[in-house]
Amino acid sequence: MQALELLNDKLSSYLSPPEVKKVLRAHKFAERSHEGQFRQSGDPYIVHPIAVAAILADMHMDHESLMAALLHDVIEDTGATKTQLSWRFGKTVSELVDGVSKLSEIEFATKAEQQAENFQKMALAMARDIRVILVKLADRLHNMRTLGVLKPEKRRRIARETLEIYAPLAQRLGMNDIRIEFEDLGFAALYPLRYGCITRALTKTRGHRNELVSDIKQAIERQLGLDHIEATVAGREKHLWSIYQKMKTKHRSFKNITDVFAFRVVVESVDNCYRSLGVLHNFYKPVPGEFKDYIAIPKSNGYQSLHTVLVGLDGVPIEVQIRTREMDDLGNFGIASHWLYKSGIESAQGNDRRANRWLKGLLEIQQQAGNSLEFIEHVKTDLFPDEVYVFSPQGEIIELPTGATAVDFAYAVHTQIGNTCVACEINGQLSPLSETLQSGQRVRVITAPGAQPNPSWLNFVFTGKARSAIRHFLKTQQHDESVDLGKRLLDRALNSFGSTYREIKKSQIKHLLKETGAATFESVLQQIGLGNRVAYAVANVLVPENKRKPSSPKLDSPILVDNADGLITSYARCCHPIPGDLVLGHISPGRGLVIHRDSCKNLNDVRSNAEKCMPLSWSPTVKGEFPVELKLEVYSDRGIVATLAARITEQDANIDQINIKELDTHSSNINLIISVKDRIHLANIMRRIRGLKSVQTVNRIKN
Repeated sequence: MQALELLNDKLSSYLSPPEVKKVLRAHKFAERSHEGQFRQSGDPYIVHPIAVAAILADMHMDHESLMAALLHDVIEDTGATKTQLSWRFGKTVSELVDGVSKLSEIEFATKAEQQAENFQKMALAMARDIRVILVKLADRLHNMRTLGVLKPEKRRRIARETLEIYAPLAQRLGMNDIRIEFEDLGFAALYPLRYGCITRALTKTRGHRNELVSDIKQAIERQLGLDHIEATVAGREKHLWSIYQKMKTKHRSFKNITDVFAFRVVVESVDNCYRSLGVLHNFYKPVPGEFKDYIAIPKSNGYQSLHTVLVGLDGVPIEVQIRTREMDDLGNFGIASHWLYKSGIESAQGNDRRANRWLKGLLEIQQQAGNSLEFIEHVKTDLFPDEVYVFSPQGEIIELPTGATAVDFAYAVHTQIGNTCVACEINGQLSPLSETLQSGQRVRVITAPGAQPNPSWLNFVFTGKARSAIRHFLKTQQHDESVDLGKRLLDRALNSFGSTYREIKKSQIKHLLKETGAATFESVLQQIGLGNRVAYAVANVLVPENKRKPSSPKLDSPILVDNADGLITSYARCCHPIPGDLVLGHISPGRGLVIHRDSCKNLNDVRSNAEKCMPLSWSPTVKGEFPVELKLEVYSDRGIVATLAARITEQDANIDQINIKELDTHSSNINLIISVKDRIHLANIMRRIRGLKSVQTVNRIKN
């Protein structure tokens, strides 16, 4: 009753009487629904929803959020349904409650999969209404505060999930107060011994520190007062999780971390923020490279402040944050400040827009992810708080996480730009796509029509959006290529039974799906293309023996090779085939079609097997660059490698690899892998190389 009275007082301070009445009606329904239910602490269950609503009331959330907070467990834990809630409290409240409710009806293979599915469901609801996550964060916060009654194993699992997902999520939404509490409570539950050690060490040093903090605080206030700047100065103590993380990542002792003193200076206006900075830089010497202006360029979660590090008396480092009162509230409440400032101050609205932009990106990742575990993996990479700020050629600021590359930048601008990017310029200089970006750089992405993502990009991209977009493209591309190859292989197999792919009837497909147990005909074609099903075996089921006609004259018509590198078509490294060579195709399980030269010794075992090996032909329109290996015997003249490279470059070819082996004091063997367009291109290069005096022989390596 006392908790309810306290909640009532908080509500009455900012909600209208009719709104308070609606919230109390939701409490009555929740109390009735949870009757007879108890928490593991022994308290009646209703204590939890009231506490969650109180946390939201401190943020001045609207009445619908508070109703959802009181009702957030009724769908999951009682007989109440979403329809009932919708009828009694309106569609908005029922949608909020449903968004926070877990998926309890579905059986999951693993706990991780269940958590991932629940998070994915919540993320989708969040994208429809941001208040879902605020109710969820308040729910998680109260659960973390009452974690002590659970078994150690469950306690650790909840704490780990909070530290990995909910604390970064609170940070992403700018809710600093909640983030700090999540981290310290999670730290205490996950590593109780380490938590205890740091707490004791901090208590021991507190007395001496308090004196120093008081002296520095008074000095700052006095200095600002001389310049007629009204300010509230507060010494901030680093929270425990932050100390532990710094000790771990920077390999520093506890003393080195706590030697840094942190202060927050809150002033009345943005103008006073910059004036205060000038005063403090005059009073104490600033540390070079440690100044950050988040007022001019806010963080992606809307956070604004000036950060600087000063050298105080006796060389003591002092961290200072300077901000206005609104910025302070925004920094503490984040997205919730949208409700705190009902009139909608500009910063709060900007914060709201940023959160919605991030949620939109989350939706895009969700649509492209293969499953919930992949989705949560992408989201985790996107929750890192540190950012770099780079500029587009038009001067627009793009926020990216620290560690992002030009490919991440391209996908942040637009998915299509990411998919077709081929190169980039950083500050006007041509740079590798894998180069890590730094704040303040100007990035221009160069695109080319017909270009597509390279699978190797997955080794260096950092953002969830880029990773999910590349994976989605490659999956789609691989699917399309394998289905296309499957059609061609099946057509060839059907030819031997006097039929063709075009003559297949629906009844034959129905019979095939029944026999193979496959879901769709397309999936069968994909399996053939990937080499996981034999085309002849499928043709055998489609055309029974009694319906076969004499073999068609098109039986040996070769499949055309029409691209340089596909996801299903690959080129054997043993013989390096190039356009113009006689080639054979080998169906390899999981890899699809591997192309070899007709003379390749590695095909000797399967050459006569029509199911595994088949003639191929180069398409007249084939384009691209193909690797080929050359062996040269040369006299060991000074500068021979540079001369060789110049000759090859003149012929518009690249050297991919070079190995030099000395035979004796006068001669050497040089093995080259170069990229060529076809046999004619190769012949021209070899002729140019033979023209060099130092070259004795040039041969193409066949196997």
